[in-house]
Amino acid sequence: MLRKVCLEPIVRSLYELDSNALSDLLAEIPLWVKNPDYDRVDWLNKFAHDMWPYLDKAICSRIRSIAAPKIAEYIGKYQIKSIEFESLTLGTLPPTISGIKVYESNETELVIELVVKWAGNPNITLVLKLLSLQVTVQLVDLQIFAVPRITLRPLVPSFPCFAGIVVSLMEKPHVDFGLKLLGGDIMAIPGLYRFVQETIKREVGRLYLWPQIFEIPILDSSMLSMSVKKPVGVLHVKVIRAVKLLRMDFLGASDPYVKVSLTGERLPAKKTTIKMKNLNPEWNEQFKLIVKDPESQALQLHVYDWDKVGSHDKLGMQVVPLRFLSPHEAKEFTLDLLKNTDANDPQNKKRRGQIIVELTYKPFNEDIDKSNGPLDGCTKKDSMRGKAQGDEVSNGPGVILVTVRGAEDVEGKTHNNPYALVLFRGEKKKTKMLRKTRDPRWNEEFQFMVEEVLVNEKIHIEVMSKRSGFSFRHKESLGYVDIDLTDVVNNGRINEKYHLIESRNGVVHIEIQWNTI
Repeated sequence: MLRKVCLEPIVRSLYELDSNALSDLLAEIPLWVKNPDYDRVDWLNKFAHDMWPYLDKAICSRIRSIAAPKIAEYIGKYQIKSIEFESLTLGTLPPTISGIKVYESNETELVIELVVKWAGNPNITLVLKLLSLQVTVQLVDLQIFAVPRITLRPLVPSFPCFAGIVVSLMEKPHVDFGLKLLGGDIMAIPGLYRFVQETIKREVGRLYLWPQIFEIPILDSSMLSMSVKKPVGVLHVKVIRAVKLLRMDFLGASDPYVKVSLTGERLPAKKTTIKMKNLNPEWNEQFKLIVKDPESQALQLHVYDWDKVGSHDKLGMQVVPLRFLSPHEAKEFTLDLLKNTDANDPQNKKRRGQIIVELTYKPFNEDIDKSNGPLDGCTKKDSMRGKAQGDEVSNGPGVILVTVRGAEDVEGKTHNNPYALVLFRGEKKKTKMLRKTRDPRWNEEFQFMVEEVLVNEKIHIEVMSKRSGFSFRHKESLGYVDIDLTDVVNNGRINEKYHLIESRNGVVHIEIQWNTI
């Protein structure tokens, strides 16, 4: 009678192993054990194991749909009658992730590095009918080792909260497999195995080895909100005059002024001066507006009658799409004022006067590369470090875009309701206040248009806290930083975390971009 014997696994300490056994074992130790920068992801491997039967079918179905048009190109050529998958499955063994590393980045992106190992048992068999001969090719014993870096960017306030996926390999992948032709393993042919290995590494590396990237768009550009689009130019608006406006006041006159803004922006509209008791006012006033998408944005003109008491009466409005403008070319428009933008509204047939404006769209110069790599600017920089280099100044007018991303470890003595102040040339702008937090996230952008940037000119940024309700200490400074604009002008863009002066551990994250017109 045979008796089944179950052997217990032998557990031994590493120091008990000889050098050869230890050397063989090291290659199988997960990366999170050897490198503390990597984290273990057992939960993700468990998830992949449970989902693998369904992922296998979905991936194989995708492979068939992608391969079908490629195969169709060869039918009829080289005496090939047909090419078909006799079997297509990735097997029962899913890939495993032996470690994951998340990089800290100042950019609006998430950078993840994975270590992927797959010793699979796929069954992929391709049958070629060549004249009267049937050729069977089978892929077996597939093994893959790869270290992909996956970047989700940019992060946006629209589901799934990132606009695209960027993939690159941090080292050449190791790929090993068997290839059977007519029942024999052709990889056993002397020299062929090494040739195939080197060819795969070279070709895959040429396409995807860092800094080469493979981009997968997730959100269409039209789906992205205007708030995440970067400025591309400046619209110069000259409000010249208006004629034959409506009489709104009791004595048969109006006190008109014009509000100027762009669609898709949450910034307050810019206003002309008020012309008292005038139905044919002349302003000749100029404004500059930041443009983010000249193909979809439009200029909005709203004419109001100023009233000392109560709301101001609307005299009319008009919209000018920016796509009608040619870059650097001034164009004058004489526009009939309407009640609204509804073409079917019968009230738009009523005469409300006209407004005359001159528009010029000036795109930013593209001579400076303002893009940083995915891991640029990951370190914190001391705000007191000197950055001036020589006596450089900006060569002409431009726009300074200041984005206050957030702060860390800011702490007040009596309250923590932080907001940020941005001061430049006497102009003050501030973020919204966030209640009861030491790590606020604002992500608010401010714009400053200048004729030139002077040597050693600075932007002052201060984090404040404000108590709601009555208090003897209503406001409190949590720290400040003065940022030299020389680096911004010379490099086009900075994106750094600065230690706050007069703060124990406070850090503020600031992005500044300079665009010349």
